[in-house]
Amino acid sequence: VRGGIDVFFSSTRIKENFLGCQSMTTDNSSNSGYLSAYDRLLNLISDINIAVCSVMLVTLTVIFGWLVFGRYVLNATPTWVEQVSLLLIVYIGFLGASVGIHKKTHLGVSMFRELSPRPVQRVFEFLSYIIMTAFGLTMAFYGYKLTLFRWPNEIPLIHVTDGLRAIPIMVSGVFIVLFSIGHLIHFFNGTDTEETL
Repeated sequence: VRGGIDVFFSSTRIKENFLGCQSMTTDNSSNSGYLSAYDRLLNLISDINIAVCSVMLVTLTVIFGWLVFGRYVLNATPTWVEQVSLLLIVYIGFLGASVGIHKKTHLGVSMFRELSPRPVQRVFEFLSYIIMTAFGLTMAFYGYKLTLFRWPNEIPLIHVTDGLRAIPIMVSGVFIVLFSIGHLIHFFNGTDTEETL
């Protein structure tokens, strides 16, 4: 009987958190340590991504400045700049997109959600996290396949493997999955924020 009562109250807590009304008697102390560690890991990944994207953006600015200088001052256009800049843009775009999932900064249509009752809003939030998790898995899987497919080829002028262009798709997909799982954990613990994807 006691086991049945425990299962009932456990399912009740999940239902309450799903509907956005936390139980007054819920004790999350046993899970808080793991959740805090996972949050720190996600924040570290996000900060590293931001730092890498920042360095790449500065590099992109510098090499375009060198392109202009070489073309109009030295009368010798550095032909490698275009290919390097395209490679950097791919990394900046995909890594930055994964950070947007973590920080919930992507644009979204929230009108229908805001007009809905709170339980329906929670359903929308849950579905958005599930969809983003599936999307991240798809990116990681096909990004990996694309990396293997393009690896034997070479990017002209800079002579590096063309697989480098597909790596950020795969890595971004993995990060999106990790960030989405973090949102789902907070969602079921009732500690998620009000912003939605």
